[in-house]
Amino acid sequence: MKTPLSWLQLTHEKARLIVALAGIGFADILMFIQLGFQAALFDSSVTLHRALEGDVFLMSPQSDALGFTEPFSQRRLYESAAVEQVESIVPIYLNFGSWKNPVERNTRTILTIGFNPAKNTLNLSGIKENIDQVKLPDVVLFDAQSRTEFGPIPDLLQQNKTVKTEVSSRQVTVVGLFSLGASFAADGNIITSDTNFLRLFPDRQKGLIDLGIINLKPGANLELALVNLRAKLPEDVQVFSKAEFIQAEIAYWQNATAIGFIFTLGTAIGFVVGTVIVYQILYTDVANHLSEYATLKAMGYQDSYFVMVVFQEAIILAVLGFLPGYAIATGLYTLAAGATALPLAMTANRATTVLILTVIMCCISGSIAIRKLSAADPADIF
Repeated sequence: MKTPLSWLQLTHEKARLIVALAGIGFADILMFIQLGFQAALFDSSVTLHRALEGDVFLMSPQSDALGFTEPFSQRRLYESAAVEQVESIVPIYLNFGSWKNPVERNTRTILTIGFNPAKNTLNLSGIKENIDQVKLPDVVLFDAQSRTEFGPIPDLLQQNKTVKTEVSSRQVTVVGLFSLGASFAADGNIITSDTNFLRLFPDRQKGLIDLGIINLKPGANLELALVNLRAKLPEDVQVFSKAEFIQAEIAYWQNATAIGFIFTLGTAIGFVVGTVIVYQILYTDVANHLSEYATLKAMGYQDSYFVMVVFQEAIILAVLGFLPGYAIATGLYTLAAGATALPLAMTANRATTVLILTVIMCCISGSIAIRKLSAADPADIF
């Protein structure tokens, strides 16, 4: 089998090939990082949503997201119980409190989740085993996946030490762990009973809740229940299915904050940077071999042949440049996940997306670079 001309031209000057692959790899790393953090933003923002066991969710229309809620009257939740399809209801309290690191004594904001422990609605590791303990006064469960700045709480509990600290200037005891994880809204989380929640935040009225969870009767039609609930409840409360509840959170972070735009812009910049780098490489290659191409043209080779050669070079550069970018990005994901406690990991879908973007990027560059070759006339060159 003959070695393709495109491969011979790329490997003829190895230093230039290495520089080209480094540039493409850098562009891929930039796209990987931006897409990875964007995915971590969306995934972490809805981890709590997915863990909440319920069919229908009530929120105030003034609430932007689950970490930025406005309380509404619990009466709306009781009114929903009158709808035929509804089986049970659970009120949820949410607020950010000031957590004092029990070792270093510095404070940090932490998300506090309160609900009736007799109606556990969170499907998270560690909740079932420890839920009864939060019935005791001034006790909380700590999120073991919170950032390390909150203190070595898991280590202290594993050493069977009593962990006492303060939340919003009130002393509490950590009696167990659960696993939720940090997000862009909250670096750490604690869970307690609704009674303890109101002790921690005495300015909160008992009748004002942040989230209402509705469980439907077995076999109940979800769409019909949503229609009935929206017809019965006033406009001072929003009614969501679980899928709508999750999508509303993602839409907030994607469209209503600068973070989603920044990550999208960063991905676009990486794409543009890669396109420029590949264009410079292919254009230089075409310019340096213009006389050889002209000779082939004079011998009868058609423009389609040269287009094929340049596009082969573009695809080879795309694949070879993608491999180191993929490897380095995977390592950076691991490093960033350990530093931020965010769910950052390489996925097959993201790798495929970046590979496709890289191929498109290189093909665009090739299509621009080929214009000089297509316009070349052997008579002009010689």
